[in-house]
Amino acid sequence: MNYVSFYLKSITIKSHDQSTFADKSVTEVEGFTLFQTASAENRNFNYAKSILSILLIFVSLSLYGQETEKKNHLSGTITATNNGISIIPSFSLGRPAVFFDLSMGGDRLSFDPMLRFGMDGKPWSFILWGRYKVIKDKRFSLTVGGHPAFLFQEKEIIVDGKEEKVFVANRYLAGEINTNFKLNDRYSIGLYYLKGNGIQVISAKSSDFLAFNVGLPELRLGKEVSLMVNPQVFYLVVDGNSGYYANAAFTLKKGDFPLKFQTFFNQKIKSDIAGEDLVWNVSLLYGFEHKFSKK
Repeated sequence: MNYVSFYLKSITIKSHDQSTFADKSVTEVEGFTLFQTASAENRNFNYAKSILSILLIFVSLSLYGQETEKKNHLSGTITATNNGISIIPSFSLGRPAVFFDLSMGGDRLSFDPMLRFGMDGKPWSFILWGRYKVIKDKRFSLTVGGHPAFLFQEKEIIVDGKEEKVFVANRYLAGEINTNFKLNDRYSIGLYYLKGNGIQVISAKSSDFLAFNVGLPELRLGKEVSLMVNPQVFYLVVDGNSGYYANAAFTLKKGDFPLKFQTFFNQKIKSDIAGEDLVWNVSLLYGFEHKFSKK
């Protein structure tokens, strides 16, 4: 739930205990585990080991749930952007980022991890979705899901009178309900609700996100070139503060070519939540999909 933690409270160190964990010194600050950034190589290696262990657990659960499903898939989108924007698009990383949004599973049950990094290789957020399609027919669909999430923030604190750089791992749990109704072969509408709660965080503790989406037909710009426009309006509540926003994604594609170009704009309409009035980015997307059938 990386989308609510960009406007931070200051950390005040009252006391701390230090111990050695692997090759890192760990500092306990008001209940948070802060990993000192001794070296980029060691930090990235240990983060990679941690996320690999988590991924293996979720992949195993997803594969176990597929035993009764006849059609399975492995798909994803890799995104390179000048400004990483969160699931709730009123918040952003504020610098270039790369996203790995993956999906693996069957017709109904899937594991959909979202791994997001700054272009410098530092982790931003790991969101580990599990989703189940409750209703799936030609006109109407209903999907429910939930995830644990980890938001990593680099902070400077005073330890023993010296400034130290540390990573703070904010932990969240969230659940979603996603509906979509096809009005006809060209148009659709949908409602999306996301509820998030901080388990161990130094910023926002709770968020409610309610969005209304409209599905529009592609605009043909040439023989194979088309433009997709995806508008959305949403209402957001973060720790008692609320606001209204509108956004749209404009995606340019050519036939089945896997690369797409996208620009995105999110405009604040009326809000008392901290954040910029306009959040935008430009992105290059690479998509892939593999389907498997059990005989």
